[in-house]
Amino acid sequence: MRFELLGPLRAWRDSNELELGPPKQRALLALLLVRAGRPVDMPEIVDALWGEQPPKSATNVVHRHVGGLRKTLAGDPPNGGTGSEILRSSTTYRLPVDASSLDLLRFRELTANARQAYAGGAPEAAVELLVQALALRSGQVATGIPAEVQALPAFAAVDREYLDAVTTAADIALEADAAGRLRIPLQQAAEQNPLEEELQARLISVLARTGRRAEALELYRQVRRRLADQLGIDPGPALRQAHAQVLRGRTSPGARTSARAPGARTGPLVDSARRDRLRVSMSAPAAQPTPVPVVRPHQLPALTGGFTGRQPEIDSVLALVPDVPGAGRPASVVISAISGMAGVGKTSLALHLAHRIAHRYPDGQLYVDLRGFAPADLVSTAGEALRSFLHALGVPARRVPVGVDEQTALYRSLLAERRILIVLDNARSPQHVRPLLPGGSDSLVIVTSRSFLQSLVATEGAHPLVLGPLSADEAREALVRRLGGRRVMDEPEATDTIIRLCGSLPLALAVVAARAATRPGLPLASVAAELGGRRINLDALTDADPRTDIRSVFSWSCDNLSAEAAQLFRLLPVHPGPSFSVLAAANLAGLPVGKTGELLAELVRAHLLNGTATHRYGFHDLVHAYADELSRGDDATARHAARRRMAGFYLHSARSAATTLDPHRIEHIDLAPPQPGTTLEPIGQRERAAAWLDTELPVLLLLVEQTACGDLPLHTWQLAQTLDLYLDRRGRRQDQLGIQRIALDVAERTGDRLGQAHAHCALGLGHARLAGEEEAQLHLRRALALFTELGEDDGRARTHRLLAFRANAGDDHDLALHHYQQALALYRSTRHLSGQASVFNETGRTYSLLGRHDLSLLLCRRAITMHHRIGDMNGEAAAWDSLGFAQHGLGRFSDALDSFRRALHTYESVNDLSLQAGTLIHIGDALDAQGNGSGAAEAWERALTILTRLGHPDAEQLRDKLCGRPG
Repeated sequence: MRFELLGPLRAWRDSNELELGPPKQRALLALLLVRAGRPVDMPEIVDALWGEQPPKSATNVVHRHVGGLRKTLAGDPPNGGTGSEILRSSTTYRLPVDASSLDLLRFRELTANARQAYAGGAPEAAVELLVQALALRSGQVATGIPAEVQALPAFAAVDREYLDAVTTAADIALEADAAGRLRIPLQQAAEQNPLEEELQARLISVLARTGRRAEALELYRQVRRRLADQLGIDPGPALRQAHAQVLRGRTSPGARTSARAPGARTGPLVDSARRDRLRVSMSAPAAQPTPVPVVRPHQLPALTGGFTGRQPEIDSVLALVPDVPGAGRPASVVISAISGMAGVGKTSLALHLAHRIAHRYPDGQLYVDLRGFAPADLVSTAGEALRSFLHALGVPARRVPVGVDEQTALYRSLLAERRILIVLDNARSPQHVRPLLPGGSDSLVIVTSRSFLQSLVATEGAHPLVLGPLSADEAREALVRRLGGRRVMDEPEATDTIIRLCGSLPLALAVVAARAATRPGLPLASVAAELGGRRINLDALTDADPRTDIRSVFSWSCDNLSAEAAQLFRLLPVHPGPSFSVLAAANLAGLPVGKTGELLAELVRAHLLNGTATHRYGFHDLVHAYADELSRGDDATARHAARRRMAGFYLHSARSAATTLDPHRIEHIDLAPPQPGTTLEPIGQRERAAAWLDTELPVLLLLVEQTACGDLPLHTWQLAQTLDLYLDRRGRRQDQLGIQRIALDVAERTGDRLGQAHAHCALGLGHARLAGEEEAQLHLRRALALFTELGEDDGRARTHRLLAFRANAGDDHDLALHHYQQALALYRSTRHLSGQASVFNETGRTYSLLGRHDLSLLLCRRAITMHHRIGDMNGEAAAWDSLGFAQHGLGRFSDALDSFRRALHTYESVNDLSLQAGTLIHIGDALDAQGNGSGAAEAWERALTILTRLGHPDAEQLRDKLCGRPG
């Protein structure tokens, strides 16, 4: 078999050219070839063939095209045909090729050999090899496949690779006095890329060197005119330098001129810096298209001290895992299901094993605490875990499917052919973990559960490991590690009693040992006597053997707390989790912050709370269950008061942070008043506000759910509305929609029309961001009706602006202008100056989309003036960005860059990271239009760093854009 991709897509079997079938089948073959033998997964194929809206039958259609290609490539066996086989592994496909069967790989082989020749001091040989490589191209890559597929970054990267080879070949040919060898391919490449200044500059030098000085000067005039007419810019440094050298009778780099008789040779006049760059680039590995980076997550929690024993269990799991991939067994998912009662040390063993063998899984480790036996509202569902894993594997938020089945399919596709370690901790049932199991790979899954996962053993081939209590020797060693050998050996009988009463459970032993360690003078016999006087039992963790019941251990710990610490311990389960600050606990308990900090420290010392270096606290799930049990036996009025104090603290602190970040963008709402004595978070500057929201976001999202289930409906929708702009800026689309759906449900249930209006408005924006046009329209129309009914003109104005945004996204710019007129009139009626200025800015942006950049300039400048006058820095920055957009549209790239940089500086001063990234993208676009490719790439890289840090869905699109760039 032989394939050609560097031009029209073609394939031969022996001397017979093959008919490659319908367009999408040809596109699939091209995609497999451009990946040059590497696997291509099903989501990438579907995206390539259908884009953002694939049909439901897309997967089946791909299977049919694969079958068609296999039949075409395999030939007719009765006639002796042989061909290449498309290989499948799980949901990926791969077409094995090498340099003898694919022109792209032959091209790369020749260019790599040229690099070696040049590095070895043989530029003439390098030129010959590069000429052979360039001769392989007969047109644009993959000509003949659908244009939308041909435009994908993978194909554009190969075109860029060819242009890099042409320019490099020209440089070496000029240095080696072999410019004539490159004139024809260089002319062909220059004709196909008329605005590529570096390429045109090389051609000017080559023409001059080969005696075509007049053609070189004429080419420069043509290029200069073309740049001015089409881009409105002057020639860049490379063109100007080439032109100047032609005028002086020189060519660069490596030109040879003579001050003597014609044909006589002098020493080379070489740009030394350029020569150094050329030699560095030629000594580097062959250029490859920039791949989407493979994310290798490392999510294993750190090991804690005190682990001991379990050697037989460790050996049984290690026996399942080969030292090297494929060592005597086929690639398959190995599942070790560790089950046992609460407190028996399942998680400790799983993490100890995982850290011990992590090096055998080079593609990374995933970890999730499923909290299967926590209260129902705290259990992590399979869908939540899948979304977390997909984000950890590099999938941006906008690419995460909505349904669990679709999420599972994408997850398994990403893990196909990877060797990865996955720890699924605290599973409730086999159904809880099945969506999280890979479909097929040389991986290991460790599952822990309090239940025996029998059906997981029967259907998935899991290897069961039932974890019982520690042996007596192991339990004694655990106490020695915590209390020291002398103390344990001095009281062997008391030690044995403690081990027996704790049921040899690691968690119970740790709690008892911690208490004993804080009282070094207390005999262990006294510790054993205190423990023995308690019934070790927790109803939620009962077992047939009473020796393994640990309620007495927890109650003993609590009985030794101060009265205030014990009261705080009983109130803390009211917090939604997963962690909390000292100030949050202080508001929950109605205590001063300093006193609360002392009490939390006491709980940490008693091993009833976990503390972190960042001064946040959280429960172990077993301790949380016990504390919640105690709390529910207390006065319900006290619990409700605590919940109300906490909800008020978070609602008002979140509003303060959101207002600090963007004071003119938060619509005024009369919040539910906080309880007397509530101490709000001291937000301070913008950096502090952003950091607080980033840290507390998991809590705030859970609080929306918790208040919805209780009797604080006003807090529910007001907190959701407060978080809406923050979530939108960070691209957290699923969270944005999730809390607004909850808010709408609560507002409808309680008949709160204002809450319904705000929830509908936010849902409209969320669906518009995700291109859910029908849903966005329904929600925005409903919001508009409700705001009109309530006489909320600012809400009406905002809704009209969102309807305009949606119209612009659908290219209905006239409709957008109509909505902006409505919004402007409403903002004028309420004297909302920032709203008016924002409408001028957004209207100007719309006129730019219509091509009326002159009118856009006027409106954007008016918006800048108004925003500056009222001190709205975010609005002013947005208007500068829109002004730059209009100037870019007019071809005034220098002016556009000035405006974009003004916008960027302002966004930096207000610490708005997401909008900094957007403006950096625009700066890159303007630099790219000027021909400053390196400057553009630098700006885009800065933007990508920000978006990646935020987990913003726009990062993927920008990464794809950079993949098609040279270098």
